[in-house]
Amino acid sequence: MVSRGVVKRLENKIVDSPVSAVDIFCGAGGLTHGLMTSGIVVEAGIDVDPQCRFAYEQNNPSVKFIERDVAKIDASLVDSCFRSEAIRLLAGCAPCQPFSKLTNGIQKHRSWNLLDRFALLVEQLRPELVTMENVPELMKRGQSVFEHFCEVLRRTDYHIAYGIVNCCDYRVPQSRQRLVLLASQLGPLPIPLGKSRFPSQRKTVRKSIGKLPPLESGEQDPDDSLHVASCLSDLNLQRIRATPHDGGCRREWPDELILECHRRKSGERYHSIYGRMWWDRPAPTMTTLCNGIGNGRFGHPEQDRAISLREAAILQSFPKSYEFWPEKQILNRKAVGRMIGNAVPPALAKALGEAILDHVTQWQAINRSGHL
Repeated sequence: MVSRGVVKRLENKIVDSPVSAVDIFCGAGGLTHGLMTSGIVVEAGIDVDPQCRFAYEQNNPSVKFIERDVAKIDASLVDSCFRSEAIRLLAGCAPCQPFSKLTNGIQKHRSWNLLDRFALLVEQLRPELVTMENVPELMKRGQSVFEHFCEVLRRTDYHIAYGIVNCCDYRVPQSRQRLVLLASQLGPLPIPLGKSRFPSQRKTVRKSIGKLPPLESGEQDPDDSLHVASCLSDLNLQRIRATPHDGGCRREWPDELILECHRRKSGERYHSIYGRMWWDRPAPTMTTLCNGIGNGRFGHPEQDRAISLREAAILQSFPKSYEFWPEKQILNRKAVGRMIGNAVPPALAKALGEAILDHVTQWQAINRSGHL
């Protein structure tokens, strides 16, 4: 359960914020939570998925969740959420599935045009600040969409900065490459450098989840419903037991455990599948299926199981107290996995929020001195 102390600290930190933000495509609130932790007031989150409402509102005090399809909302709805007299920030991470290298037929994907919708809202509202986060493939597979987004920003008088960052440079215990964009009508706003750019500074799997209670396959921590391990089949249990601790992979398996698809030439390169994480490195990229060993290198470094949903959330840099599902309801593991995998890591969002606040503070100081 989210403690009242955490809630109170968030409320106190943002009480005098000069920035008023709306988070579109907000999901479970990773971007919102990071921005609020940095000191930015987030007024509302908008998302079409009703299953995200509990997590979003439970962990982000006084922020309303608006269940609407961003592709269909009117700009006036978003505009009504901003605080009057404040500097407005429109923030969001449009669904990345259309541009992911794992997706085929991208122009037929139902979410293909959502970044264009984001651009239209910017053009109609003209908020002073914009931030957008997505997969790096957007610059290649979705090049025309990304170029259109940037063109809209340029013709509406924004200074733009964008680049590909590694989340582990921003205190996220995970190697996750993301495209980040910042835009401001107040002046140049560069992408902030991470504070843990050297390997010795990075948060590792051990530092992040090493002290959580151990679990066996199919077991749940009685004190945390999200710290639950998927139940492995007998064959997959043999496979994880045959995988060496601390970074081992299926190369070490006896022949009878190897999957037929991995015997083919096309399957030779996927050595991370069924692999274990390394204790003393950041985790691999968390996906929506990260609590299953057959979906990537999501095996626990030494316990014979896949990582739990709680461990995945922590590796996404969510606080350990972050609630994703009501305690009195049967846990929907698929829905929670989707929320975690799709989230903007809060620690990355916090770094962006701090850069935005510094930018606004400097702009205000310059404007005050100019009027003396």
